[in-house]
Amino acid sequence: MTRSKTLHCVFERDKGMREVDVNEIIKNIKEMCIEANHFLSKDMKEVYDAAAVEEESPLGRQILGQLQENLQIAGEDMIPICQDTGMAVVFLEVGQEVHLTGGSLEEAVNKGVSRGYTEGFLRCSIVGDPLERVNTGDNTPPVVHLRIVPGDKVKIDVCPKGFGSENMSRIAMMNPTSGEDDIIRFIVETVKSAGGNPCPPTVIGVGIGGSFDYAAFLAKKALSRPVGVIDDSRESRLERRILKALNKTGVGPQGLGGDTTSLWVNVETYPTHIASLPVAVNVSCHATRHDRTEL
Repeated sequence: MTRSKTLHCVFERDKGMREVDVNEIIKNIKEMCIEANHFLSKDMKEVYDAAAVEEESPLGRQILGQLQENLQIAGEDMIPICQDTGMAVVFLEVGQEVHLTGGSLEEAVNKGVSRGYTEGFLRCSIVGDPLERVNTGDNTPPVVHLRIVPGDKVKIDVCPKGFGSENMSRIAMMNPTSGEDDIIRFIVETVKSAGGNPCPPTVIGVGIGGSFDYAAFLAKKALSRPVGVIDDSRESRLERRILKALNKTGVGPQGLGGDTTSLWVNVETYPTHIASLPVAVNVSCHATRHDRTEL
């Protein structure tokens, strides 16, 4: 009797769930991979335009102008913004009231990335084994971060991440007595030591707190957020302090000097252990790409 009641309750709950066919996820991720690699998002264009006006170095202004021209050509001629079309990083938020139909979510994400890169004629840069180094041929597998949230929607963020800048990223397990000045110093040292390697002006994602691995996730997640957003939060104030410090380094566009070393900084924080202060810095290039949709 108890078993019958339980099954009945499950059935009643399922009746209220919203069905989403995974083929819609495949279609959207395919289109997002192509879109993100050919068109820089509106928020990125706005900080680009602001930097071009504020840059005082003649060479810096010239370089920023050339980068803007490259963006225009990429969009008009459907040529990727950068030859490194990145490793696809996909953030998924799936509502707990969603019932996915038609197949596996993991397979759907892989198919979407595969079709986006092969049918979009994007460079495939992923090797199936980090030591044997054989290319998979379709830029899969992507890195997938899945979160179950309240609601009946599926939110997708696709962030093609180039690895010239990824290789410049760092993480530190700082002393718990460290403060904002110590964090800023570590970030500035990271960006200065990178020089022109990450193709500045950069966008910097910073993760503070959590554990060793979670701080790195936070830094990556920060790069998926829109840039140019200012509010009254402590994180926003810290972002502005970091950006000001970075643009005083003189690294400049493409590492050739100037005022625009970084276009923006996004900070994500999370509770952490009393014995540590993890800080991760994820460096991204001037072609920081992200696309977002909701199903």
